[in-house]
Amino acid sequence: ELATGTPAGPYRGIGEFHLYDSANAAGHVAQKLMTLAEERRLVVLAHVDDIAIDGLLANTPSADKNAKLIWAHTGIGGTPVARVKELLERYPGLMGELSYRPGLTCDTPQGEPRLCPEWRELILAYPGRFLLGSDTWVNARWQYYGDLMQVYRAWLGALPPKVARQVAWGNGAALFGLE
Repeated sequence: ELATGTPAGPYRGIGEFHLYDSANAAGHVAQKLMTLAEERRLVVLAHVDDIAIDGLLANTPSADKNAKLIWAHTGIGGTPVARVKELLERYPGLMGELSYRPGLTCDTPQGEPRLCPEWRELILAYPGRFLLGSDTWVNARWQYYGDLMQVYRAWLGALPPKVARQVAWGNGAALFGLE
């Protein structure tokens, strides 16, 4: 059962929170947060590195490691694609959010953004595990919102339509139980 929430509806998630030291992911507070999230079926949004992903998810109460965690930027500092794939395979509830992700796109000779080949391959292999965000955590980011969405449209348009829909909005809607 979902937490009560507010008059507007039930809570569906916790976050975004930052861990500046990945060792804190194995600490008491982080583990308590992950236990609460898993018990209440809440999605967690974490701005952490790949080491913290292991710390947050490896010790969740369920044996199947299905706690739902959105990984902001699918890693800070440009986590290598091979490591992202390893974590997706290990943790079925891990979702990669793609805003401001270093190395995600490569420009074509015409200057248009396209997914870099290794990211395209990963997204096609795990189409239900990625979603878009805007990272508008400070007011200044709103001035770049339109440009960010244009970049998304460019590389989403090069994916198969079903996959593009999943990444653009379908995965996020499903994650939060929305139609």
